[in-house]
Amino acid sequence: MKRSRHPAILPAIRLAIALAAAVTSGVHADVLVRDVTGAEVRLPAPARRVVSLAPYLTENLFAIGAGGRIVGTVEYANYPEAAKRLPRVGAYENLDAEAVVALKPDLVVAWKSGNPPAVLGRLRALGIPVWVDEPGRIEDVAGTLERLGALTGADPGARTAAEGYRRRLADLRTRYAARPTVRTFYQVWDRPLMTVGGPQIISDVIRLCGGANVFAAQTALAPTVDPEAVIAADPEAIVASGMGEERPDWLDGWRRWKRLTAVARDNLFFIPPDLLQRHTPRLLDGAERMCGHLETARGRRPPAR
Repeated sequence: MKRSRHPAILPAIRLAIALAAAVTSGVHADVLVRDVTGAEVRLPAPARRVVSLAPYLTENLFAIGAGGRIVGTVEYANYPEAAKRLPRVGAYENLDAEAVVALKPDLVVAWKSGNPPAVLGRLRALGIPVWVDEPGRIEDVAGTLERLGALTGADPGARTAAEGYRRRLADLRTRYAARPTVRTFYQVWDRPLMTVGGPQIISDVIRLCGGANVFAAQTALAPTVDPEAVIAADPEAIVASGMGEERPDWLDGWRRWKRLTAVARDNLFFIPPDLLQRHTPRLLDGAERMCGHLETARGRRPPAR
């Protein structure tokens, strides 16, 4: 004899079936993500046509598995290899708004300190959602990955990338947090002589490695300084970047000041700029190199008397 279902159970079963049908049919809620300016960016669905206005944002989209949704990017977006084949909409500081619009994006991701505000305002006026980012601390990169995941529907890849980043960062903190301080000058460029201020993420990398940025008191992200100021600060290590994978010739120009501690101990180091000047998971590759260089500098200290 068949047992009849309790009448009260039937409505619950029907509701469950309806909810399952709604999910499988593609019904979803709006996407709502706040950006670094405090603005809320709302999308009716995860973005499928993204224009990225910074090389680091392009790299991060690939890192979370959303590279296939990028329809345009800027010059110097060269990692990973697939990024080199994307259409260009100008350089990050000199954007072609018409080229962006022509790509019909449902989302533009932008760099606060790198992209012209007027261009971003124009895109918003045309009804294009613009999400603005600017990681200020080394740990902020993981949050950028997660928010890009939410915007593009690539949450699983974003969670994996962010969790891996946080684990690796925690390991570096454990290894170097208690190491003796190394006074460090980070040189972005030669003419004009440029460094990084305290709010810049590279200054945070130096701190991670047990270093102290000699220009951390500067509030600008990339201040210009005089050689005399560097000499007065007398850093124990000088770390330079440049424009590419090769050590810049101008790094060795410091050797003319033989009384500089960094020169006297041969602590003139190079790290490729893409590993430190982009807010991506590869920032920790650059951090590992920075930590290794500062550890070398510690090893070159004269024996204590």
